[in-house]
Amino acid sequence: MNNRRDFLKSAGIAGLGFLGATKGLAKELETLPLEAKYGASRISNFNMSGYSAPKIQTVRVGIVGLGMRGPGAVDRLSKIEGVEIKALCDLLPERAEKAKKSLEGTIHQPELYSGSAFAWKKMCERPDLDLIYIATPWEWHTPMAVYAMEAGKHAAVEVPAARTLDECWQLVETSERTKKHCMQLENCCYDFFELMTLKMAREGFFGEVLHVEGAYIHDLLWLNFDKEKGYQGMWRLEENFRNGNLYPTHGLGPICQILNINRGDQMDYLTSLSSNDFQMKKKAQELAEQDAFWNSYAAKNYRGNMNTTVVKTKHGKSIMIQHDVTSPRPYSRLHVVSGTEGYAQKYPEQKVAKGHSWMKEEEMKDLQSKYTPEIVQKVGELAKQIGGHGGMDFMMDWRLIDCLRNGLPLDQDVYDAALWSCITPLSEWSVANRSNSIDVPDFTGGNWKTNKPVPITLEGGGTTKVRV
Repeated sequence: MNNRRDFLKSAGIAGLGFLGATKGLAKELETLPLEAKYGASRISNFNMSGYSAPKIQTVRVGIVGLGMRGPGAVDRLSKIEGVEIKALCDLLPERAEKAKKSLEGTIHQPELYSGSAFAWKKMCERPDLDLIYIATPWEWHTPMAVYAMEAGKHAAVEVPAARTLDECWQLVETSERTKKHCMQLENCCYDFFELMTLKMAREGFFGEVLHVEGAYIHDLLWLNFDKEKGYQGMWRLEENFRNGNLYPTHGLGPICQILNINRGDQMDYLTSLSSNDFQMKKKAQELAEQDAFWNSYAAKNYRGNMNTTVVKTKHGKSIMIQHDVTSPRPYSRLHVVSGTEGYAQKYPEQKVAKGHSWMKEEEMKDLQSKYTPEIVQKVGELAKQIGGHGGMDFMMDWRLIDCLRNGLPLDQDVYDAALWSCITPLSEWSVANRSNSIDVPDFTGGNWKTNKPVPITLEGGGTTKVRV
């Protein structure tokens, strides 16, 4: 596998995530051998899907990134039995101090790391940590996760786990070699309706699932251009110079689990199309008229408003994923499951159909009673009380800790992290090449054919309590 990475670097294309801005480079990629682009001949060194790491009675956690998402993780993890938050890290000392203060009166007394862009390395090198929880800007996700695994820690990393195809491979290779988990923190896999439709699919409600849809449609135009309340250093705005589906995993994660992607089926190829940008450059130019800070942003070209990416699987199923975070339209994390015998859809409402008509309210209540998964029965109400996007963040964290404490395989493994994240650079390539199709790499090395589906029960687990 090192030969593959060396080839990419020598060809000057290791940063595949930036191909949308360089059409010549994207065209050059077409001439590369398939195995150089995707590791098509790769044989897995060790299969992390279904891997049970040794049990950890008390999971000692270090959390890095205490801006928008990190403080919520600190609060949620502090309420889970068998967790000890031993370290907190952020570039800004005041954020680390504030997070530590929020833990006053609890059992947690973390040491702080801050003041340097690489303070997190010292934290990862501590011998008394089991898990590094990463909630930083995207460019740091893969470097931090790889460093954590190399230091003997499991890694839990916010979405997307990687920004380039090469980073995706780095995560896979490191996880397999170190036998450390690398879980992408895709919280939407733990939303209540998505979990219910997963159980429905497993128990045959939809018949053969043939098509699924997911989306992230969220008007963040104002936040991307907010110097005070927005993202530190304008990092997320700068990501928008890349033209593709920049944030696919919220919609993609739950539907991949329903289709058993990486566990019985696999993505084959995708094609992607973006509209023009009708808002971001205009917004930057308007701001530049009043504030010279925005001059450089006004000169840039931005991604299109709406990106639509479609995927064909090896077994002939179809997937549609959309991304739009600038248009003035209601929030939607579209979740569609379409089968030969039934249909379900979320946003704007949660609906289920058998045949041509939507089920009535009483029928929906019966469905919820029958298909509520065990994890929701166990901690669903507590999750709603503790919060985090309606409770799904807490269920995700609780499940991660419960699996580590009981030595269970994780619901989301490194192959999911790599596959769901690689949609971004591959969609960029397709957009830059008139929506031509491009093969999707098999990060499992062929093991998708025999890997077992994500469990819908808590068998062997469910023992971790919650401190309310």
